[in-house]
Amino acid sequence: MVKTQAANFESSDMLRVFPTFVWKAQVAPGVRRRIEDDVLAKLDGMRGDTGEPAPGHGWQSEKDLHHVDEFRGLVACIHDAAERVLEFLKIGDSAIEITGLWANINPKGAAHAVHSHPNNFLSGVYYVRAPEDANTVNFHDPRPQTGIIRPPVTELTAENTDQVVVEVSDGTLLLFPSWLPHSVDASASDETRISVSFNLMFPAYTETMSKPLW
Repeated sequence: MVKTQAANFESSDMLRVFPTFVWKAQVAPGVRRRIEDDVLAKLDGMRGDTGEPAPGHGWQSEKDLHHVDEFRGLVACIHDAAERVLEFLKIGDSAIEITGLWANINPKGAAHAVHSHPNNFLSGVYYVRAPEDANTVNFHDPRPQTGIIRPPVTELTAENTDQVVVEVSDGTLLLFPSWLPHSVDASASDETRISVSFNLMFPAYTETMSKPLW
């Protein structure tokens, strides 16, 4: 809450309502190195002799890597982070599990258009390799109505922008609401960007959470 003062008012407040959160964590160095070794070795084996993707084109794995042994360390970190998010949101007695987990390999020029992840509660991405000039992700305002009237601004701030750019590095883990639109700009790095994306959902949603609230 931001306090402001003006001559005509005794006091005034600026209330932040209905905020959208992106949770950002940095995995501990020792854990990060173990995840990197396991993940990179497995991806090399999965891709075989296919070589690097063509410039401007990325490679994406199947979406079931959370069942693969070499991803167990990463899966444990994801579950730990998800539990902290649920605690922050005051969501209790609700188990959450990974519904899909897949690797992305993006050479120079590869990008990812604006999208979201339907039919999940949380989504996220872990950065195995995020070289300079390929180390950002864009989050877009999920309220389309805000684009109807766009007066000029003197400075872009979190309160008036329609896009937030988040900088990441090797070992960064992000979690965000699955409905939040996001995109990745074309890589400008000569090094390959490697990330692992995932979705999470409540396995008991239909049994315990989907009853009418009225």
